[in-house]
Amino acid sequence: MSDTPKPQPDEPDAPVTDDEAARGTTATDTVTEEPGTDPHDARGERSRSLLREIASGDVLAGVLAVVLAVFVGSVMIAATDDAVREAAGYVTARPSDFFTAVWDAISGAYSAMFRGAVFNYNLTEPAQQWRPLTETLKFSGPLILGGLGVGLAFRAGMFNIGGRGQMLIAGAAAGWVGFKLDLPLAVHLPLAILVGMAAGALWGGIAGVLKARTGAHEVIVTIMLNYVAYYLVFWALTKDWLLKTPGSVNPKSPPMKESATLPKVLGDQFNLHLGFVIAIVAVAVAWWLLNRSTLGYRIRAVGENPHAARASGIDVGKTYIVVMMIAGSLLGLAGINQVLGTVSSGVSLDLDAAIGFDAITVALLGRSRPLGILAAGLLFGAFKAGGFTMQTSENISVDLVLVVQSLIVLFLAAPPLVRAIFRLPAQEAK
Repeated sequence: MSDTPKPQPDEPDAPVTDDEAARGTTATDTVTEEPGTDPHDARGERSRSLLREIASGDVLAGVLAVVLAVFVGSVMIAATDDAVREAAGYVTARPSDFFTAVWDAISGAYSAMFRGAVFNYNLTEPAQQWRPLTETLKFSGPLILGGLGVGLAFRAGMFNIGGRGQMLIAGAAAGWVGFKLDLPLAVHLPLAILVGMAAGALWGGIAGVLKARTGAHEVIVTIMLNYVAYYLVFWALTKDWLLKTPGSVNPKSPPMKESATLPKVLGDQFNLHLGFVIAIVAVAVAWWLLNRSTLGYRIRAVGENPHAARASGIDVGKTYIVVMMIAGSLLGLAGINQVLGTVSSGVSLDLDAAIGFDAITVALLGRSRPLGILAAGLLFGAFKAGGFTMQTSENISVDLVLVVQSLIVLFLAAPPLVRAIFRLPAQEAK
């Protein structure tokens, strides 16, 4: 009998996992890997996963929507410029003239917008150089507040299109307190703000109650309430005991008393007032409300699926009412910002300055997130501030800014188009 050992049967291979197959390794191979390689691979995989998430998320699509809108606006600037059209007549003979004219038209327009919205490098005095930035912040304040009011309703699955009415009612109530009462500054200004917020919350709450009790669609209700608010304020502007200026035929209230005016935060040489600070505080409160409070959890749950929220014990109707009241108070703050911004301001039928509808665009661009709304409000505030400089210095219609804003909404409403143009991956279902 031989002492030679018998050959043993081969042991079955260890199962190969998907991650190992992707790296070209097996379970047995990992035993011989050098220490320290797996953490690097894990970090690399996390980085790639983060990049894929950014590419397929909402933030990048929103930024690219702005880029596309600016690009189309650039084409329109070039197409309407006299020098460009003249150079296009002999483009085949001297193409350099054509491209130079196009560059001059586009760069001149956007540099003028930059000078009017951020920093005017043509001036020598530092205070005046930075004055455009303060104008941008001033215009941004009511846009941010309005965007928060619309965005909060979006998060609850409601489309608050009644910003104009809520601004009118809140502005009228705050304005009445601002010019009728004679109180110390420490009492007068807070009282006017609180009364205006209460009026805006009441007006927004009407839509919430009708939605909760009768199922009436908030879009129809808020649109109708816009008209009701407009004619109600118009009627109040015809009554001496309400908003009418005695002896005046113009539909405008008397100017605000100094004790009810939002103080300027950088001195009298700048128009930036406390309204922008209030907007920043509102952003912080809205962020905390949505992400750190139980009410915010209920709002997000109702917005995701009201039937599931109701089944889990959440009072959906009450949530609708509370959300619309908070949204109305935020939009009311935007109206208060317009009325109490300066001593010479007053209540008029155009106090909303289309902010009620611009707020919808701001909320859409900010994806109904408070920080996103802050960034979108600053962008649209820059458009407003820079558009006037672009018109005066480059003879370009300020309506072009409205075109760019409309294009942003168009591209935001069609994210698959944006992803197709830039070859982005499709958004993953959540």
